Amino acid sequence: MIYSMTGYGKSELIVADKKIHVEIRSLNSKQLDLSFRIPSSYREREMEMRRIVSERLIRGKVDVYIWQENTEGSTKARIDGKTVGEYFRQMEDISEEIGLSISGADLWNALVKMPDVLVSSSPETISDDEWQVVKEGLIGALDGLCAFRQQEGAALQKMFVLKLDNIAARMNEVEKFEPMRVENIRTRLTERLAELRGVDYDKGRLEQELIYYIEKLDINEEKQRLRNHLKYFAETMDGPIGQGKKLGFIAQEMGREINTTGSKSNQAEMQNLVVMMKDELEQIKEQVLNVL
Repeated sequence: MIYSMTGYGKSELIVADKKIHVEIRSLNSKQLDLSFRIPSSYREREMEMRRIVSERLIRGKVDVYIWQENTEGSTKARIDGKTVGEYFRQMEDISEEIGLSISGADLWNALVKMPDVLVSSSPETISDDEWQVVKEGLIGALDGLCAFRQQEGAALQKMFVLKLDNIAARMNEVEKFEPMRVENIRTRLTERLAELRGVDYDKGRLEQELIYYIEKLDINEEKQRLRNHLKYFAETMDGPIGQGKKLGFIAQEMGREINTTGSKSNQAEMQNLVVMMKDELEQIKEQVLNVL
């Protein structure tokens, strides 16, 4: 079966006094393109995170977001009393000097916004226990993303099967006009020759030239190759994961046969059917870019 490159997964876990959030989003890309937005204390584990993600996700533009949320009653910041006191004394001196009266509430609001008043007490490195929780959350988010990709891939495969059937049906309709096309060619050439009064021609040679001309317009090979490509596309979808590029190549070959059929079709009904096949194939080409 096929998987989509579009996906989303998330997980939330609690360790000590923190809630760890992990979100992973993916879009289509020609190769694996990883982007991480994580707390600074997790940077030392980033390479290991990349390894975990790259082992699960073959292709796609993948964004990994990890952030922390303090649980109720906990904080990772404290007020530096010594710094606040120094700021307070300076502000009192300046207020007296310029004759400005500041209320207690105004003074406090100004103090807490001053640099270095709030000091983070978060560790610069991640503990082993916290890393195990983060790792578990990362794997959980990857599981969710892969399930999403599988669901989207199933929808894509259903759409592809419908489009393949439509192309095959249009090609079968083309066959109905082939006998009529040959007869129309024969009639048109005969009528043109009849208009050339006083010109004698070899009817045997005419038949030979007519056969040669009709053979040049024969589309049996194109029909057979297109049917083979349709079958191969369907078989590839049921193969192992990661066949997106291969499906794209098969779609290109299908386009060649349809285009050649169109160039050989000198009848309006056949050309209309070719346009319909091209429209179905174009929808396949657009969506195959999302296949893993």
